[in-house]
Amino acid sequence: METQPHLLVVDDDERIRGLLQKFLIRNGFLVTTARDAGQARRLLAGLEFDMIVLDVMMPGEDGVTLTRELRATMAVPILLLTAKGEAANRIEGFEAGADDYLVKPFEPKELLLRINAVLRRAPTAQVVVRPKALMMGDVRYDLERGELWRGSDLVRLTATEAALMRIFAAAPGAPISRERLVGDEPRDDTGMQERAVDVQITRLRRKIEANPKQPRYLQTVRGEGYMLAPD
Repeated sequence: METQPHLLVVDDDERIRGLLQKFLIRNGFLVTTARDAGQARRLLAGLEFDMIVLDVMMPGEDGVTLTRELRATMAVPILLLTAKGEAANRIEGFEAGADDYLVKPFEPKELLLRINAVLRRAPTAQVVVRPKALMMGDVRYDLERGELWRGSDLVRLTATEAALMRIFAAAPGAPISRERLVGDEPRDDTGMQERAVDVQITRLRRKIEANPKQPRYLQTVRGEGYMLAPD
C-alpha cells in the first residue's frame, strides 16, 4: 500500500486552515496544520513532512522569511500561498527557496495539481537518509527515541530538557534563538522566560559536556542564542 504524503499547512486564518485540511484529507493526504511560523517550527522539530503549504502574509514572521530559514537546514518542498501576485513577490519567494507559488484566491483543484506536481519533481525529498543518532564525545542522542545515552547508561532528561534536545537535534550546527526556545505561546514576561531557558541550558550541559563550564557541544552563539554542534 502506498504511503500517504504528509503535508504541513501553515496559515494564520483558522477558517482557511480548516478548509484546506478537509479538502486535502479527502484527496488522500495526511495533513497537520500550524497557525504561525513558531508553531510550524515546533512541529518540524518532531515530525517529518513530505511538503509544506505555507501562507506568505502572516503576522510576525512571514512565510518568505520562514522559507529562507528552513532552506538552511532542510530540503522539504515548500509551496507558498499569497494574495500578492506581482512578479517581484513571486521572485522573492523563489529566491528564498520555495518550489512553487500560488496566488489567492485559487481553485482547490489547482492547489491539488500543484502539490502533486511538486511531489513528483522532488521524489528524493521522501527518501532523505538521516543519521539515527548524534554523537557528542561519549554521549549519544538517539534521534528516533529522543533518548540521551552515556555509554550504556541512559541519561534521564526532564520534559523541558527533552523538548530542547529535539529542537537542537532537528537543526544541528544552526544557531537557535532564546525566543524560539521559549516557544511560540504569548508570555507575560518574555525576559523571565528567556532567563529560564539559560538555566535549562546550564542543566543540559551538565548531562552532555565533559566540562560544562567550557562547553564543546552545546555552544553559546553570541547575539544569536545556542547551537548544538555534534561530532
